[in-house]
Amino acid sequence: MKAPARVDAVLTRRLGLLASLWFATVFIAGCAQTPRAAAPNDAEVSSWTGRISLQVQSEPPQAFFAGFELKGSAAQGELVLNSPLGNSLALLRWSAEEAVLDSGNQIQRFASVGELIEKATGAALPVPALFDWLRGKNTAADGWTADLTQQAEGRISASRSIPLPRADLRVVLAR
Repeated sequence: MKAPARVDAVLTRRLGLLASLWFATVFIAGCAQTPRAAAPNDAEVSSWTGRISLQVQSEPPQAFFAGFELKGSAAQGELVLNSPLGNSLALLRWSAEEAVLDSGNQIQRFASVGELIEKATGAALPVPALFDWLRGKNTAADGWTADLTQQAEGRISASRSIPLPRADLRVVLAR
């Protein structure tokens, strides 16, 4: 059964906000906190908190701002997005099998976290590179340029110019 266009637009906007927040969190976590929760045999699992923003120069332009708590890795993790007032906006969980978006009143499932983010924001985000950026490793990603010069201060930014639309990500980590 197909959802009405208005409901689909609201869900797409919420997905975009969630994905943008997740991306910003992963992307601009240069001064990342010491990893909190790690699986015993997985040194790549980490935890970050802070604020994230994503601006996509689409028609119409889209901008997302939120607080976040990110746990896990590019392969498996969880992202909680909060409003500036601290209200929960959404929960994203992903693994090799699927990605799930829980917006409180609706749950949507996707084949991958990349698919979830692209559907939500209209832009593909380099998830493995984002986790590397949060760890301070300037990993190359097609079309993306990461600025980790303020990573020690807990700030990361990245821009995508190709393919269009242009996207700008900012992450500020909590200390």
